[in-house]
Amino acid sequence: MTGKSNANDGTRLLVTAASLVIIIVGINHAEPVLASLLVALFLSVLGTPPVLWLEGKRVPSIVSVVIVVAGMITILLIVGAIVGTSVNGFSAALPAYQTRLRDHLAALNEFLTTLNIGGIDRVLLGYVKPEEVMKLTVGMLAGLGSTLSNIVLILLTVTFMLFEASSFPVKIRAVIGDPRKAFPQVTRFVNDIKRYMVIKTLISLATGVLIWIWLSILGVDFPILWGFLAFLLHYVPNIGFIIAAVPAVLLTFIQLGTSTAALAVAGYLIVDLLVGNMFETKLMGRRLGLSTLTVFLSLIFWGSLLGPVGMVLCIPLTMTLKFACENNTGTEWIAVLLGPETPTENITSESKRDKDA
Repeated sequence: MTGKSNANDGTRLLVTAASLVIIIVGINHAEPVLASLLVALFLSVLGTPPVLWLEGKRVPSIVSVVIVVAGMITILLIVGAIVGTSVNGFSAALPAYQTRLRDHLAALNEFLTTLNIGGIDRVLLGYVKPEEVMKLTVGMLAGLGSTLSNIVLILLTVTFMLFEASSFPVKIRAVIGDPRKAFPQVTRFVNDIKRYMVIKTLISLATGVLIWIWLSILGVDFPILWGFLAFLLHYVPNIGFIIAAVPAVLLTFIQLGTSTAALAVAGYLIVDLLVGNMFETKLMGRRLGLSTLTVFLSLIFWGSLLGPVGMVLCIPLTMTLKFACENNTGTEWIAVLLGPETPTENITSESKRDKDA
């Protein structure tokens, strides 16, 4: 009996692993469709609070959705026009920046040669390749534009999602067999996701505005572009701040020299410390329920599957996965591994309290 049980467990494990591989491959092949759907879901999460607020003010549901979607379209058109102009200007000026970069590196190499430090030009141009950083920045922003090329379909999806916003809790109660047992968990999860996305968007917006102001004061070219890049990449945990800072600081070095580039670095560090670490941590606390390692691995996993959209939305996607694992006795151990550095007993007691609620 024991041998047969072990064989069944092994077969079940192999089937589960094969199913996961098939699902991952399917997600990877369906990336364009899923990316557009996730962008629509992201916009609908941001648009739900104002829609519900307008409905609370006795504004008809249709009018509320139309107002919110019209506001989204206006913002996207304004931001798209401003950022698009900056991207085009930066692309046109890129050859001149590359020439000036070579001159700077040649001067730096001559200075280091006087100090008996040689070969710095071969290291920078042969391995680090700063010019490729600038080209990669343009390519990344162009890739974002291609993701949003289905903007009409995305906005239509957002519109229909917002129409369903007020009735969604009712449908959830109808799906769940015992609403008093499970609905509080679903409500808490949905509120956590909504809270994360709203706070993250506001914090990212504050980060982008402050970077734009600081680089404008320093006199760096295309400050709006770098502010938008800081806003966008602030959604990417841990390394988004670094990715956003590198091209802006490199351009500052090319245009204004080493001392101003050092001031640009100081500005990025101060903004990240005050806005990214202090305010964001204070507003969110530990409500994400994910360990630092899980955040980093989710960034790699979802980014490789869904591209830039997966990187931006890696935290909500992982929180959804963790919630699904928490509510299945066979996968609770996965939720524990994904969670923060908290003893298992506390997680178990919390889970029991939620189920009893």
